[in-house]
Amino acid sequence: MKGRYLSLAAAGAALCLTAATLTGCASVTGDNEVTLRVVAADYGDNPQNSSAGYWKDLAAGFEKTHPGTKVEVSVYNWSEVDAKVAAMVKAGKAPDIAQIGAYADYAAAGKLYTAEELLSVKTEADFLAPLADAGKIRRVQYGMPFVASTRLLFYNEKLLGDAGVVPKDSRAGWQPKSWADLEAAAKKLKAAGVATPFALPLGREEAQAETMQWMLAGGGGYTDNEEAYAIDSAENVKTFEFLRDKLVGQGLTGPNEPGKTDRQAAFDAFTRGEVGMLNGHPTLIKQAAEKGVKFGMVPLPTADGTDHSTMGVADWIMAFKNGHRVQSGKFLDYLYETKNVTAFTAKYDLLPVTTSGYRAMESATGGSADRLRTFLQALPNARLYPVGKKSWAGVSEDVKQNIGKAVQPGGQPAKVLEGIATAARTADAR
Repeated sequence: MKGRYLSLAAAGAALCLTAATLTGCASVTGDNEVTLRVVAADYGDNPQNSSAGYWKDLAAGFEKTHPGTKVEVSVYNWSEVDAKVAAMVKAGKAPDIAQIGAYADYAAAGKLYTAEELLSVKTEADFLAPLADAGKIRRVQYGMPFVASTRLLFYNEKLLGDAGVVPKDSRAGWQPKSWADLEAAAKKLKAAGVATPFALPLGREEAQAETMQWMLAGGGGYTDNEEAYAIDSAENVKTFEFLRDKLVGQGLTGPNEPGKTDRQAAFDAFTRGEVGMLNGHPTLIKQAAEKGVKFGMVPLPTADGTDHSTMGVADWIMAFKNGHRVQSGKFLDYLYETKNVTAFTAKYDLLPVTTSGYRAMESATGGSADRLRTFLQALPNARLYPVGKKSWAGVSEDVKQNIGKAVQPGGQPAKVLEGIATAARTADAR
């Protein structure tokens, strides 16, 4: 997922493919044939596991049952796919379908079909509600979720056992309920000599995600129930006062300043056995397991122990108004069939965005299904970034640059959050 937990680099050049061959992107079709041009992001981290293979098989399967429609897919790595699509649109050569990180700008410019114009009733109704809602602008869905992820609190079983947080023979594992439980555990870890009891990465890499996780756990969020920015809400201010005073202020977040600590650096320290607890996503499972770290995963506890929404992340598919509405819709219906959804999520340790895909993963055993079950259980009630706002990209960047100041010793969370919120509201009103 772009700019989030899939910081993936493929081999550089686009992988252009048709259903039959990995040749150039140009295609020749008969007089009555329609060619759908699709641009997609690469979720692989090397040529052997490139997403190009998935799209090749998908296109081939679709063409067998839909004579008269050809599918050409160009797969780019995440570092360039958004820019590639933007350039195509600017040149008046938008793809029919794009699978990228954001849709709001194109929807606001009137360039996209709505989900209702494209999908069958069955497909449209199958999306998990929080993900469908995140794809809407003024209650009309333009962005269709492609894959999703949630976040959990990871903890090092050995470190918590040695520190007396969890009995070493406990089969139930650690079950923290409130932030008081986190603070108490972090103090025990510090007393036991753990270098970083709780890693708090508020550096540029993904500060917007860490921030949202804590805001939600504190009963707040980036927006209120009416989807207006509420970054400076009383709940959010209290959240960052807790982080400043109870975690950073008591030396429980390690030797590095949170505002200068990136997510991957925190992940690396966790896999070295230097971190007791941190928020993480599914890729940390593999990274930690490869280093022999035994760990547990639980939802991030909330401020008072009551249930609040967890954070979800999604990437998006959209269809441009190129005159191929019917063909694009049929291809998307095929894409969202359960077998095709789960084939992709299983390959890349991601979560399905449909109810049918969710149920299939929930009932599966072994492999990625077992690894992802706890993440999956958090998905139906997850809240996503306010990606339906054109202003979100700028707000996210503002958070990355400034949120670390809120937790510095002597920092002023109310002032920092007010500054970000004021800029966000101004941008949203344009």
